[in-house]
Amino acid sequence: MLRRLSFPPRRTLFPASQYHSIISPDPHCPATTLLLECHRSSVGMTRILSRLFPHAFSLASYKTVAFRSLPHSVSSFVPSASDSLTFSRRFPVLCGADRNPARTVGGTFTTQRGYRKVRHRLGKKKKKELELNVRICIEEELPDDPEILSLAEMLRLNVPMAMKLAFDGLKDSEYKTRDTTIDDVGGFDTVELSVLLCNDEFIQKLNKDWRDEDHATDVLSMSQHIPELNLPILMLGDIVISVETTARQAEERAHTILDEIRILMIHGLLHLLGFDHEVSDEAEAEMEKEEELLLKSLGWKGKGLIQSAYDATNKEGHQLETSDGELSKERKREGSLRFYKPKFSYIFCDVDGTLLNNRSQVSPTTAKALKEAVSRGVKVVIATGKTRAAVTHALKMVDLAGKDGIISEFSPGVFLQGLLVYGRQGQEIFRGNLDPNLCREAFLYSWEQKVPLIAFSQDRCLTLFDHPLVDCLHTVYHEPKAEVMPSVEHLLTAAEIQKLIFLDTAEGVAMNLRPYWSEATKGHGHVVQAMPDMLEIVPPGTSKGSGVRMLLDHLGVTTKEVMAIGDGENDVEMLELASLGVALSNGSEKAKSVANVIGCSNDEDGVADAIYRYAF
Repeated sequence: MLRRLSFPPRRTLFPASQYHSIISPDPHCPATTLLLECHRSSVGMTRILSRLFPHAFSLASYKTVAFRSLPHSVSSFVPSASDSLTFSRRFPVLCGADRNPARTVGGTFTTQRGYRKVRHRLGKKKKKELELNVRICIEEELPDDPEILSLAEMLRLNVPMAMKLAFDGLKDSEYKTRDTTIDDVGGFDTVELSVLLCNDEFIQKLNKDWRDEDHATDVLSMSQHIPELNLPILMLGDIVISVETTARQAEERAHTILDEIRILMIHGLLHLLGFDHEVSDEAEAEMEKEEELLLKSLGWKGKGLIQSAYDATNKEGHQLETSDGELSKERKREGSLRFYKPKFSYIFCDVDGTLLNNRSQVSPTTAKALKEAVSRGVKVVIATGKTRAAVTHALKMVDLAGKDGIISEFSPGVFLQGLLVYGRQGQEIFRGNLDPNLCREAFLYSWEQKVPLIAFSQDRCLTLFDHPLVDCLHTVYHEPKAEVMPSVEHLLTAAEIQKLIFLDTAEGVAMNLRPYWSEATKGHGHVVQAMPDMLEIVPPGTSKGSGVRMLLDHLGVTTKEVMAIGDGENDVEMLELASLGVALSNGSEKAKSVANVIGCSNDEDGVADAIYRYAF
């Protein structure tokens, strides 16, 4: 709830394409013409200048190109029959007085001489019609969401009704605290008002620019009325409503979003008409009374914004974040992505240490964020050192596997450190295999040193002996259960091997395995680490990053469309490749050194945080 803001007319929302249509007046107010326009921003300065300098603004200046490049125009506020291009709805043109021509007889008017004269009675002087010029606007960054468009459609009908009722209330108003600069609207030819729907990010910028308060609010009222100009047009100004906050407050107060947005609209309108609840307790009581009266007279639900805020405060026992509550400056709230357009078409995401927490699970918060991103049209692609079967098993637990999830046998993805790449419809587009001689040498070392070693062949795991760490790979990391082979030769002839993983303690990997195999693989392969207690051997010249680049080329996607999230040194190339690389705080120093930003840890829902903070 905010006080009315009076801004210089030069500071307006940016003009853009407009939609024009006329609807017939309400039967209860026959002397009112309603002109409604719906467009993607507000038009302030043009309204003022076109009235001050009418010759400088010819009719051509009103001709506009509608959204989606559909041609449409309006002439001096008296257009011909027109459609609402925004909502594909036809509105009848308001006709003036009887437009039928005089009845003719034999080609001459019946009033010509030759007929008896009659006394011409003076007709009653027509009552001047008050034209309501209402613009329902949708801020550019709001997506074309059906619910938002439906709200705008309802406001097209609701705002004029509220305006007429509020104007009628001014005539007999006995309020002591209302600013009476606007008293009798009957002295104007036209009343103009814009209602802009936006998200928290946009209204937060307005608050910062105009009020030096860097937080979002539910509604702002921005007056454009300048009494000194003595114009025939009453420019009430703009009401800016955050539909993101509206949705949150509606849920808190058990309203529908439409109920809440009506309450906010009434609140903003009363501010523009001179009510201000922040002046004094008496002013607050008077504005609260008028809010409830208007809502009740219109048959709308709710007690008004002032009373709703008090009820919510008393119910929760503390001040809720309503009008003046500060929101996060960067991270968007869960469930709010529908009010934003995606910044990226694709999110490439690592699994171990990133998507999975330290219990090798996808948290409910992360699952919700992924589902929300997918519902907004963002494609989430897995890029991991794991098998596709392992990722499918892990994501199936949170309902993210299958046709409507982020992984299935028909989805693209990068697996086994880029050694298996699947493209459109899940078709394999690349497979890289290790040198069998290197595999033989590694398994002989494993047998002699009794260090567990696993061979990965597409969705199979092969080993020479059972070991608790081998079992852990299946029970904890979701990989297929390893098949124990009778000998090295049996293992090598059973399948083509894409990569090998040694399992040991973090100290054993760092002190023994990595130094030895960094030298032993030269010319035949190279080592990489995703986890501290695992050492992977992969073919030379291959990596997760090269697999991601190959998939992007296959899909025809540019790196500008990609956000990547990872934690390990095997994610370095992928993070460098993406337009925005996010390394989680639990990640390796190499990953964090190349990332654009460092996010929360995998145990702090780092993927969810990155999506809510950066993806939209």
